[in-house]
Amino acid sequence: MNHAGIDTVDLNLLRVFEALMEEGAASRAAIRLGVTQPAVSAALSRLRHLYSDPLFERTGRGLRPTTRANELAPLIEEALNHCRQALAPAMPGKGSDGRSITLGLSDDGEMALGHTLLSLVKRHLPGLRIIFRQTHRGVVQDMLMRHQIDLAIAAGGLSSPLIARHRLGRGNYLCLAGLQTPIPVSAEDYAQRPHLLVSSGGFVGIVDEGLRAAGYRRKVRASTSHFAAVPFLLADSDLITTVPTHAAHAIVRMAPLKHFECPVPLPSYELELGVRIGSKHDEVLQTVKNLLLEAIHTHYVLS
Repeated sequence: MNHAGIDTVDLNLLRVFEALMEEGAASRAAIRLGVTQPAVSAALSRLRHLYSDPLFERTGRGLRPTTRANELAPLIEEALNHCRQALAPAMPGKGSDGRSITLGLSDDGEMALGHTLLSLVKRHLPGLRIIFRQTHRGVVQDMLMRHQIDLAIAAGGLSSPLIARHRLGRGNYLCLAGLQTPIPVSAEDYAQRPHLLVSSGGFVGIVDEGLRAAGYRRKVRASTSHFAAVPFLLADSDLITTVPTHAAHAIVRMAPLKHFECPVPLPSYELELGVRIGSKHDEVLQTVKNLLLEAIHTHYVLS
């Protein structure tokens, strides 16, 4: 690394680095920062000299961060957040201007919470941008620790002592079907119906575990990894699907479907909110966390 003193470094370079990490292209980073693309390219050249590393490599799909860039990302994000916090008292009511907070959750959570959260943020933190990013229990902790997300809602996967965990409650499941589809009256009837599976893997879900325990096996006609696709895939079909209760309520509010209790006992799951312990002094992030908790208590059906 070039051993330049802080007095000789333009701190705006860190904003360019942040934009390049999150946008993945100089053209998009320029739009975000309100500068020209040549200005971003010139800043990147200075960053490369400063850190004695290419930082970003060109690919067919944009810029890919190097290992060194990924190491620097959380440090630079933390430094910029400290700067924003330090300037907040000088800009009353504008502490959230130009900020973005990234929330990691699955799309069922986005469907259930997104509208309410955005309304609360608009009221309490005008100028803040909320970024929804897909995650699941297998990757959520890594995404938090890599600063790819700031807050997370997950059903497990959070165990690091560097992550503060807030228990939200236990979630359950409901079934969905078209308005003309008969409701299954028994576990056997349920198992024999054609199913739509919502799963990141596409082959096995919680329903299969419940049916196996009851001595049955179902036939899955189709699978999707996105809850948002459910209304379109169930429309005018004989398919049934089983989804978290909050997702079922969100879907039937927007689509002509019905929900009903699953005739096979299914285990509940623990839902948690996770945030890095090191962010406890970030007032904007803490405010978003509290607004998120308010939205959860309003729209999640938890026990």
